[in-house]
Amino acid sequence: MEAAGLTVVSTTRVGLRSDQEIVKLRQLVRDHAIALGLSLVDQTKFVTAASELARNTLLHGGGGDAELSVLERGARKGLRVAFIDTGPGIADVDRALQDGFTTAGGLGLGLGGARRLSDEFQIETERGKGTRITIAKWKIR
Repeated sequence: MEAAGLTVVSTTRVGLRSDQEIVKLRQLVRDHAIALGLSLVDQTKFVTAASELARNTLLHGGGGDAELSVLERGARKGLRVAFIDTGPGIADVDRALQDGFTTAGGLGLGLGGARRLSDEFQIETERGKGTRITIAKWKIR
């Protein structure tokens, strides 16, 4: 269910089952961010967050889908990306959000970094059933 006053203008779904699809999503997010008029800094932040979460969906969730939505809330415009997988879920969300925590040998900046780079960040996860991570970025008036 959408928050009161929030309108979803359009939604595009992209599979996340290969590196090529991650590149496709990253370009789609960048194109929408430019069309929306986000600043170059905000474009870079949001594309970086989306790229990291797409990679996590592939590596940790076994692949899945991303839903990119253009939003309006009154006069404000924004972008939202939901990353959905049916993988093992996140065992300890609080720990996974801590910088330095990794299960894949990386720097461990993924989830926490994506949260810092986004205006809105939400995780829904269930062990053995999968994860949905949603991020949003709003245009500054």
